Amino acid sequence: MCGIAGFITLESFNKDDLITNVSRMTQTLLSRGPDDSGVWVDEKAGIALGHRRLSVIDTSSGGHQPMESLCGRYVISYNGEVYNFKYLRHDLANAGHIFRSHSDTEVMLAAITEWGIENAVKRFIGMFAFALWDRNEGVLYLVRDRLGIKPLYYSIMGESIVFGSELKALTALPSFRKEIDRNALTLMLRYNYIPAPYSIYENVYKLLPATIATIRHRYPGAGRSSLKSLSLETKVYWSAKQIAEDGAINSFDHSDKEAVKELDSLLRKSVKSRMISDVPLGAFLSGGIDSSTVVALMQAQSERPVKTFSIGFNEDGYNEAKYAKAVAKHLGTDHTELYVTSEEALAVIPQLPVYYDEPFADVSQIPTFLVSRLARKHVTVSLSGDGGDENFSGYERYSFGKSLWQKTGWMPASVQKSFAIMLRTLSSETWDKLFSRFSMVIPKHLRLTTPGDKIHKLSYILGGKSPDEMYYRTISFWKEPTKIVRNSSEPLTVITDKSQWAKVPGMTERMMFLDLVSYLPDDILTKVDRASMAVSLEVRVPLLDHRVVEFAWKVPLTMKIRNGQGKWLLRQVLYQYVPKELIERPKMGFGVPIDTWLRGPLRDWAESLLDKSRLQGEGHFNYGPIRNKWEEHLSGKRNWQYYLWSILMFQAWLENN
Repeated sequence: MCGIAGFITLESFNKDDLITNVSRMTQTLLSRGPDDSGVWVDEKAGIALGHRRLSVIDTSSGGHQPMESLCGRYVISYNGEVYNFKYLRHDLANAGHIFRSHSDTEVMLAAITEWGIENAVKRFIGMFAFALWDRNEGVLYLVRDRLGIKPLYYSIMGESIVFGSELKALTALPSFRKEIDRNALTLMLRYNYIPAPYSIYENVYKLLPATIATIRHRYPGAGRSSLKSLSLETKVYWSAKQIAEDGAINSFDHSDKEAVKELDSLLRKSVKSRMISDVPLGAFLSGGIDSSTVVALMQAQSERPVKTFSIGFNEDGYNEAKYAKAVAKHLGTDHTELYVTSEEALAVIPQLPVYYDEPFADVSQIPTFLVSRLARKHVTVSLSGDGGDENFSGYERYSFGKSLWQKTGWMPASVQKSFAIMLRTLSSETWDKLFSRFSMVIPKHLRLTTPGDKIHKLSYILGGKSPDEMYYRTISFWKEPTKIVRNSSEPLTVITDKSQWAKVPGMTERMMFLDLVSYLPDDILTKVDRASMAVSLEVRVPLLDHRVVEFAWKVPLTMKIRNGQGKWLLRQVLYQYVPKELIERPKMGFGVPIDTWLRGPLRDWAESLLDKSRLQGEGHFNYGPIRNKWEEHLSGKRNWQYYLWSILMFQAWLENN
């Protein structure tokens, strides 16, 4: 795992200028690659590639980057892992290619030389973001993996196109102008993250997953002195939309037993390929279905106990460590757990704007960082269970949303409104106390964690006039962000642009698709990437092998949701390794008690960031609604933690940038 940065320019830079600027960019990515650094420049072409290396495969100098192909045509700066590189190497060796190292980077270069950029990328199984310079054609390629596991930003700056693994690499250039994109800021308040292709800065974009960007010199004659412009074109080489649509047409028409066998085989192969490492390796273990499945398949294919890691909290409703410990004991892993005090968790918060580089407000960013830091003390690579919810219908909203629409969609709007008002009459804390007091008589499937928050959110969802609007309300935080962000309009995203939606059978499949192409890469994978890279830990996600994703979309919904319970098929695979009673419990999520912290130890910090005169002076927000929510939250009347957290994370980020 590494950090990449660079640029192509029509401006007149000498070699020293090119090296100075690209080195300035890569220096910001030190935590992504603490083991080695390198730059490669071509003064005549106006190209500069930079690299920071975290050595995982072939830790020798043979893996140094940027790397030139043996034929001399290509130069690459690459972040990620191609897990099938040994198989590709075998095929390429048979085709006459010679290798100088044992790195996957060299195999990628040979593959591109042999098959061309697009055909080679289609053969790569892994996670990656890379820049490739083609000396013969004068073309720079920027490429991102299918699911968007690894990040890549780019910007057109005057006569240059610049790129990097993180925003801070771009902002390190003296010519970069830090102009806040207020339209993108509305999206951050809506979703608690900024969805691709947007970023917090104007004219800076995230390369979309499964995309090859081609940047060409346009010039009338030979020689760099006659260059006129740079062009950037993008092409999708793997389509999640097409996969979802094809899966609906060509569904898996076999028995439950055959489906379990097929998924078990696919996951075993995926996990095994991600256990290849020349450095110590382990796994995150929460005790939930996804991480337990990954660890179970690791241990089943390992000759020694797998190193597993979990963190716990003493606060009720947020601690899964005891469940992880039970699973670890059953599987016989080498388990490490750490109970984190509120003081230790709070100490992380001031650093979040540095770690996340762009405003980001999923509160589980805190425990994700903490478990990454714990794992890094023992290993350099960790496997994670991310992706199970989106592929196998794990989120409560998938089963709950359809059921809710069936039960309430027929109601007149006035009835829905009255019911919603009734649900909001009690504060979220009062609902929590009621659920706690009557927990013994509440049916198991209704024993919720943080029930007050969920009931208040339900009151808003009830106003949806269609299944799609109900989903939109479910994933929204600030409901009208343009009224909060001054002089703004909310841009279209894949979630609001129906032309980008996959044509799938129903509401549940549509929610799963939208989560797969937005929430997964822009929230879940961003959260894990930034948290792990902040401590120089590589995280691999076997449930997001594209072959697993393709199979999951062929599996009918009845094999994902059964008897109102999600992830049925994935559960059946897991039950072959872990007893059902160790797994079955209400889904908790991966959070921290931000609501009580904001009323307690974080109150002064939050108050300073939400100060009326400060909000007025900075000029990004209409302060009235923010201050109202802050005061209601402090009083205990409402729990506005998620709304406030998005504002606070932007304010803290702004303070650091």
